[in-house]
Amino acid sequence: MQKFKNIIFLSITIMLLGGCASKHEEEYNKPDIYWYNKMLKEISLYQLDNADSTFTSLESEHRQSQFLPSATMLIGIAHMDEEEYVLANYYFDEYIKRFEKNDPDGRVRYLKIKSKFLAFKQQFREQKLLDETLDEVKKFKNDFPKSSYTYLVNNIESRLMMAKSSLNSEISGLYKRVDKPLASDVYRERAKSSWAKPDEVSKVKVPWYRAIFE
Repeated sequence: MQKFKNIIFLSITIMLLGGCASKHEEEYNKPDIYWYNKMLKEISLYQLDNADSTFTSLESEHRQSQFLPSATMLIGIAHMDEEEYVLANYYFDEYIKRFEKNDPDGRVRYLKIKSKFLAFKQQFREQKLLDETLDEVKKFKNDFPKSSYTYLVNNIESRLMMAKSSLNSEISGLYKRVDKPLASDVYRERAKSSWAKPDEVSKVKVPWYRAIFE
């Protein structure tokens, strides 16, 4: 009886391993539409790690696929929706580098600006990100002067300029407190150059546990 059980167990194990192996083999050399649909399904199920792997299969097996531009944009949007902005910008950069000729209205460039703007969490610590995003805005407006996304980009630019004005006002106040009036005046003027009336900009409400470090 024990020998019979061992044979059954061994047979089931072989069947399972064989099934896994055949399933694994099926995941190679698939048509581009297979990978594209698989990626869309994984995105819809919020399985973004799997979607990244599927995208890699699509890209490596079908470098000239008609689905690749759309797949690149969609997986970037999926990561942005999940607040994974570094990955989102990676895909947007890939799209811009390879497929921007397919995007005369600048949609993906706008999405990259939006992703960087959403990643801006700590106003007084992310000056580099602030300046980089403003540079992206300037380039967008130069490259796509008639884009239907111009209004949205202008809205983001206004918010960023107010943030920059607020930051310079805070630095001006800091220099004033440490009795460095010349430096304080410099940053006060910078605040005005970013936003004509810095007093109009509401101060950022920083949680008490972060305020002592700002």
